[in-house]
Amino acid sequence: MSIRHGLLALLESGPRYGSRLRTEFEARTGGAWPLNIGQVYTTLGRLERDGMVVQEGADEAGHALYGLTEAGRDELRGWFAGPVERETPPRDELAIKLVMAVGTAGVDVRDVVEAQRRHVSRVLHLHLRQRAEALARAPEHPDEVARLLVLEQLVCHTEAELRWLDHCEARLLRLTQTRGSED
Repeated sequence: MSIRHGLLALLESGPRYGSRLRTEFEARTGGAWPLNIGQVYTTLGRLERDGMVVQEGADEAGHALYGLTEAGRDELRGWFAGPVERETPPRDELAIKLVMAVGTAGVDVRDVVEAQRRHVSRVLHLHLRQRAEALARAPEHPDEVARLLVLEQLVCHTEAELRWLDHCEARLLRLTQTRGSED
């Protein structure tokens, strides 16, 4: 997740102070990716160092306002224009857990798969309920569209994890049957 580019995108519409950027980022992402205020200010510091943002005074409460520079606008345009690279797969704790369970004595991998399936099913129902609530509010609140995009991604990822768990279970069953027929 590019906090850097997310903050640049929020600054496109005008100068903001750090905690307002944090609030707007979380609102825009539907709360799916909460930010620590320290992350925001650290990122703003790096953006300022790199010439992407500049402090533009302070608001009435004395909060330092950050504004986008032309270099920041160029960076933002480039980010929107380019694809998100997914060449290196992220380390996935569940995949690591399953491959380790396969070789560990006393662990029934099918139990590990089933425990994860129950958890993911609960999460899927939560995402589906949140999506239905957002859809109900969307006609009156155009800002819900951004939240809906995040919720749709969460639903799709959760459904994909369930399909992968089904695949793992089928693979394990075939291996067990093959080993059983060799005995």
